[in-house]
Amino acid sequence: MRSTPSKKTKCGAMGPDAIPRQGPLGMRGAVLLSLVAAGGISLGYLGVAMSDLTPSSGGIETAWKFLSRAASPAFVSEARFVPVDAPPLIMIALDAAWNTLLTGAAAMGLSLVMGLVLGFAASSAWWRNPGVDGGTGLDGALRHSVAPAICAASRLLIILMRSIHELMWAVLFLAAIGLNNLAAVIAIAIPYAGTLAKIFSELIDEAPRESADSLRSLGASGVQTYCVALLPRALPDLVAYAFYRFECVLRSSAILGFFGFPTLGLYIRQSFNATNYGEVWTFLYALFALVILADTWSGAVRKRVLA
Repeated sequence: MRSTPSKKTKCGAMGPDAIPRQGPLGMRGAVLLSLVAAGGISLGYLGVAMSDLTPSSGGIETAWKFLSRAASPAFVSEARFVPVDAPPLIMIALDAAWNTLLTGAAAMGLSLVMGLVLGFAASSAWWRNPGVDGGTGLDGALRHSVAPAICAASRLLIILMRSIHELMWAVLFLAAIGLNNLAAVIAIAIPYAGTLAKIFSELIDEAPRESADSLRSLGASGVQTYCVALLPRALPDLVAYAFYRFECVLRSSAILGFFGFPTLGLYIRQSFNATNYGEVWTFLYALFALVILADTWSGAVRKRVLA
């Protein structure tokens, strides 16, 4: 009788074949119920009540003024004083959307590079000893000596990068290097690189290993097996997730405008503070269009990759 391969639990360790189901709901149901119960208990400790939803004085009027302008966004500036040489509002919105796109693309490119490197280092599929070569040679010595340390250190670094939100990174880099585009790019790239690395390593570890095991049995090196058998099997999922994160990066890029970076968030904040709600909707619609275009483009690319 053929035995099924056991699943990986951590770097260099083998775990049980499957997690036994406990009770009528199983392990997943028990986890979900525990999360719901924890949420209810947390709400109780926080003292959250439905009465907290009661609008403040003038809140309903402000909300109505804002929402009513959704159907009539501004096409010209609503400011009381507009300089003679000021560009048209539409051009300001297009320029802000372009800066948002550039900042997001630069941050995504940097996070992809860091995410691929860290995902590679944190992947147990790379450090795993398949047992077909007896662990001899430099490849086997590397896995046995430094693999656990490199894998664990990479996963710890990934956790640290993901633990701090991009807004907190923005505050840090604003204080360190000032208000410039590099600060925005790095602030977004660090947490997104951590998220990409985590997902990339998991997708690579979960990729089917039949081709990899066959190559190893034929004498292929670890690098050859990883690049020829493992990465191609996981590549469609890697690309799909990377494009999904790019849409999230665009939103993060816009939000950093609230800190003063020249993206859509900057103009949304300024217009909202001046109660120019028509302008707010103009910039919001520019952001909507940007995300829709990115989603359409990424969907077309994903279909080509997955085809």
